[in-house]
Amino acid sequence: MMIISIATGIGLQQKIRQKVAAFNGHIIISGYNDNNSDVSTVPISIKQDFYPNFKNVSGISHVQAVASKAGMIRTENAFEGIIFKGVGKDYQSDNIKEYIVQGRLPNFKSTLNEEVIISQYLCNRLGLKLGDKFVTYFMKEDSEGYNLRNFKIVGIYNSGFQEFDANYVIGDIRHIQRINKWKSDQIGSFEVFIDDFSQIQTKGQQVYEETSSTLDTQTIVERYYYIFEWLKLFDFNIIVILIVMIAVSTINMVVALLVLILERTQMIGILKSVGANNWSIRKIFLYNAAYLIARGLLWGNAIGIGMLLIQKYFGVIKLNPESYYVNVAPVDINLFYILLLNIGTVVICLLVLLIPSFIITKITPSKSIRFE
Repeated sequence: MMIISIATGIGLQQKIRQKVAAFNGHIIISGYNDNNSDVSTVPISIKQDFYPNFKNVSGISHVQAVASKAGMIRTENAFEGIIFKGVGKDYQSDNIKEYIVQGRLPNFKSTLNEEVIISQYLCNRLGLKLGDKFVTYFMKEDSEGYNLRNFKIVGIYNSGFQEFDANYVIGDIRHIQRINKWKSDQIGSFEVFIDDFSQIQTKGQQVYEETSSTLDTQTIVERYYYIFEWLKLFDFNIIVILIVMIAVSTINMVVALLVLILERTQMIGILKSVGANNWSIRKIFLYNAAYLIARGLLWGNAIGIGMLLIQKYFGVIKLNPESYYVNVAPVDINLFYILLLNIGTVVICLLVLLIPSFIITKITPSKSIRFE
């Protein structure tokens, strides 16, 4: 139970973090007008000291330029509001490639084209499929009239994160630059990817200090605080489960050791009568208890890891993406955590078992040999 709780809790946290970062990066650099907006309203220059390589801050793996614009897709039978996310030649496709269920990624490195990827969720609601073309309407900057663009679906993704699946269509950033009448060196924001998520707050502050005073930075933890606050609850749940399981296991072992001592009272008296000291007798029972703990851990590890492997490769347990942001319960099989958990369980149980073994010191040979 402890192995499964840690693997599923950490696995879910990591998967959700990956999905949020795949659509936003770990740190967003934008103008102050757009720091809390999903769409780009005021352009910023792509000519920055930190682009394309953020050399002044270590631990940054990639920086990409993007721009977003709100629009509406209309078909013969339905319409949906969307956010068109424009990306360019620097787009790190590996972040979203694993979520593509049909087709391929658009070609962002060639001339301007109409290729886009859209979510399975939007396809189902709009009645679209791979290879279809659709019309998208974008409001003009002066709010008078609209711009019309035709796009072709070359890829369909399904992240299981409905907040993104219900909104994002990914295409060429040059469409947004033309619609907004921006220059080729004007973009909406930068997305920064870091190597170690545990340092996101530190790296976010360092990135902020290294950027221009006209730019603002925001980590995904700050932008989607409600998601990450919810994820912190899993840490609490894991701790509660560990405490309960360790308490149950130690109580069981204490009871088992007491039974063993009571059953071997005469043996204890005989050993004492031939000169054995209390500690040497206590070690006999502690060794026996350690043997029982090792057998339990062997079966527990086999069953727990086996169930995790089945879930990892076959996805037996499904989850509601509207509540958990994933379709299948993810697991993280970390051998270091498993080893640490086993060592901690053995140490805690043996330390607790020192208390009941103290009863041996109270047994006198004269009374115990006659014990029935």
